Parts: sequence; structure tokens; C-alpha cells
Amino acid sequence: MRASGNTILITGGGSGIGRELARRFNEQGNTVLVVGRRMSTLQKTIAGRKNMSAYVLDVDDPAAIATFTKQVVVDHPKLNVLINNAGIMRYEDLSKQRDLSDAEAQITTNLLGPIRLTNALIDHLKSQPNPVVVNASSGLAFVPRSDAGTYGATKAAIHSYTMALRDQLKGKVKVIEIVPPAIQTELTPGQSSREGFMPLGDFMDEVMAIFAQQPTPDEVLVSRAVFQRWAEREDRFDQAFKVVNAKASAVRR
Repeated sequence: MRASGNTILITGGGSGIGRELARRFNEQGNTVLVVGRRMSTLQKTIAGRKNMSAYVLDVDDPAAIATFTKQVVVDHPKLNVLINNAGIMRYEDLSKQRDLSDAEAQITTNLLGPIRLTNALIDHLKSQPNPVVVNASSGLAFVPRSDAGTYGATKAAIHSYTMALRDQLKGKVKVIEIVPPAIQTELTPGQSSREGFMPLGDFMDEVMAIFAQQPTPDEVLVSRAVFQRWAEREDRFDQAFKVVNAKASAVRR
């Protein structure tokens, strides 16, 4: 992925990883479009910055995606990079019958959202120079938390989808997967200051250093994500699962 001169669309751009990706890529000389559900938070992302725009979009809404993508390629015909970052995480008790609305919401936002948005923009991206699709999975795609079963399942699905997308678009569109570990963001209540989670600034420093590599690796894998990413390959999955879930249990207490 080239460092500058891109027009980049980032979902979930109103906070956390999405906001910091937007700002850092903009500082490198890219035009950045941030997308999210609330204009108020998006405006905070772009405040005082040139070559940044904000669009309200609910990625859960297929009709809204269709309308938005038709307009955004008119407004920004040089759009060549899509970063599917928007996501939600809900804790779940799977041991008893429950209302499945949280599970269904995570599947819609975390999995169907990126699939739908990529599908709507793929032909346009293929027509541009240096096209890129970036999907955000999670360390929990590889070693899940038992209290976030649906979240981990959606991220495992995103990993699988990204691999398939990369294979089918080989030589046409660069497809990259970001694998965040547990980061201090607002993904869940209290997470932005949770002890033991990776500070967002440290994560972003590593992420941008990896993006700067030429060629950019297929996976943006920071040091803290390695423990989960390669647990199965290194024959230590059971150990990693116990560690991840012991930490999760400590947080819940």
C-alpha cells in the first residue's frame, strides 16, 4: 500500500482505532473519509484537519449502504482504499436461553457490514490505481473469549472472508487484515483505561510502521497479537485459551 496520495474510506471513524487510523493516514498526505453513525463524533475526528470529510452511515442498513456508495464515488471519484473497521462487542452468557438481539447485532455489524460495503465498492476500487481493501479482525478470531462468543465468531469469519477475498482479487486489489489484540478503546465499557490492555497510541505506532513496509504484509500483526494469532500453529492453543479466558475472568470480577 502506498504511503500517500490515496483516498481512503474508514468505517467506525468516530472513535478508537478508526479515528486514529484516519488521523495518521491524513497526516501522511492522504485524503480520508470517515464514516459512522453519529456526525458529532465524526466531526471531532476531522476537526481542524484538511482533506478529511465525514459521512453518516449505518453499516447495518443495506439500503443506506447502496445510497451512500453511489454518492461517495461521485463526491470522491479517486477513492481507492476501503478500511472496514466498524465493529461492536457484547458480552454473552451462553449457558442459558437468552435474547439473541446482541448476537444478531454483532453478526450484522461485524460481518455483514464489511461484506456489503466491500461488495458495493469493489467494482469502483478495481477501476482505480493502487486499490486496497483492509478488514479488521481480532486476536479473538484465533483464540476466543468464552464470554464474547459471537464477537469472536464474527472476527473468525472476517479472517476467513478476507483470505477468500485476497485470493479472488490477487493481482487486482491488495487485501490486508489488521489483527488487533486487546486495545484501550471504547469498544466495551471501561476498556479505554483497562489495565493490561495495549495503549491505543502504542498500537497505532506499530500499525503504521507495518503499513509503511513495502510491500505491505497481508496481515498487520502487532507484537501483542502474535500470542493469539499463531497459538494453533505453534501447538499451544489450549494454553493460550486458558490465559485469555483467565484474564477475561479477572476483568469481570
